[in-house]
Amino acid sequence: MTNQTKEAAGTGASTAIPAQTKARYVLYARKSTESEERQVLSIDSQVKEMLQIAERENLEVAEIRRESHSAKAAGQRPVFNEIISDIRLNRFSGILTWAPDRLSRNAGDLGKLVDLMDEKLLLDIRTYGQRFSNSPNEKFLLMILGSQAKLENDNRGVNVRRGLRTRCEMGLRPGVAPTGYLNEKRMDHRCEAVLDAERAPVIRKMFEKAAYEHWSGRRIYHWLKFELNFKTKGNKNLSLGNIYLLLQNHFYYGRFEYPEKSGNWYDGRHEPIITKELFDKVQEHLKRDHIARSETKEFAFTKLMACGLCGSGITAEEKYKKLKDGTVNRYVYYGCSRSRDKNCKGGYMREEDVIEQLVKIMDKLDISEIGMRHKFEEEVSRLDKFHKTILKLQGVKAEAKDVDLRDYAKYVLKEGSAVEKRELLSCVKSRLVFKNKAVFLEKVEGRA
Repeated sequence: MTNQTKEAAGTGASTAIPAQTKARYVLYARKSTESEERQVLSIDSQVKEMLQIAERENLEVAEIRRESHSAKAAGQRPVFNEIISDIRLNRFSGILTWAPDRLSRNAGDLGKLVDLMDEKLLLDIRTYGQRFSNSPNEKFLLMILGSQAKLENDNRGVNVRRGLRTRCEMGLRPGVAPTGYLNEKRMDHRCEAVLDAERAPVIRKMFEKAAYEHWSGRRIYHWLKFELNFKTKGNKNLSLGNIYLLLQNHFYYGRFEYPEKSGNWYDGRHEPIITKELFDKVQEHLKRDHIARSETKEFAFTKLMACGLCGSGITAEEKYKKLKDGTVNRYVYYGCSRSRDKNCKGGYMREEDVIEQLVKIMDKLDISEIGMRHKFEEEVSRLDKFHKTILKLQGVKAEAKDVDLRDYAKYVLKEGSAVEKRELLSCVKSRLVFKNKAVFLEKVEGRA
């Protein structure tokens, strides 16, 4: 081995090498991430063994390149792809590696190697016990060994799927058991799910509260977090999204689908936490709850403001805090959605602070910008009818001219519904901008 040996570990980096008449080898060592190869020689062991062969046979190793990546799919290994490119540039004419399956376990990469040999760019491939040169028999043997590695991969996948299917037919769902169950650790009961004595009763109560008391997912979330301090096996709170997924999981009444969305259903061997009837009642409730939430859940100021730092839209989120007297306060915070810049530092503001700043903006706003005159007059007319028909107040007549339109806008911001607030701000002709925890107007050119 010459003094020119270089190592580009894991990166595939290389330096220019002048043309030589003697074959120049790149030592390629790869450790697969596939489970069946975890016991194969490590990368360092491969390098050590192959350098001994190079020294014994007086082979010139120009570079050592390392890679930890599966060879199962074609064209997915960056270091291997760079080696192919460098061979086409005549930087190497030989490859030194531990075994043929280190180079390829797929037809695409194997074909690239054979093409390089046909083009007389790749003259020699050396492995621990074999040599492949540009001869029909040796190329044929290389293709057989590479195809054999691919066949092993394909058969392994078939065997794994067959084993999983058999396990499902036995009533055993592969994977981690859902909250409320524990995976049996005994080897003679592998994959069995047993009831979690601590969490299973809580899961049952969740279904019962949803079905019989019509609790929403959010109410269940607060009950679990603030009243029960319920934790998963990983010592975490259930998120709202996880609660909805849990309430739709067929596993709890004894059935499961595997793989998900495959349409393959199996009867589980595990003990159900709930009945099928209870599960169906919960699904009916969730459907009604979803329709109600989609129709009524809307924050007042979303989609009406833009972030002054990155231009993204402004979103809102709810926070709840349990007080000492047991009640729970709801807070709404507005902030940048970060759709354009995930690192935006726009900050957050409570809804009360947003309203306070919008009220101040109304004092500075040109009255012509508040395009609510028609709505305002309708409101005054409605108030007049209320006086006459309900309060029986004759002679008391509300006049639109008696009330300032700006005061009406402030009233809507403080006391109006979310729909009324949105309608008011949508009539403002300037753009509302949220920046550094402040709301201000930005004139939009071209608007009337």
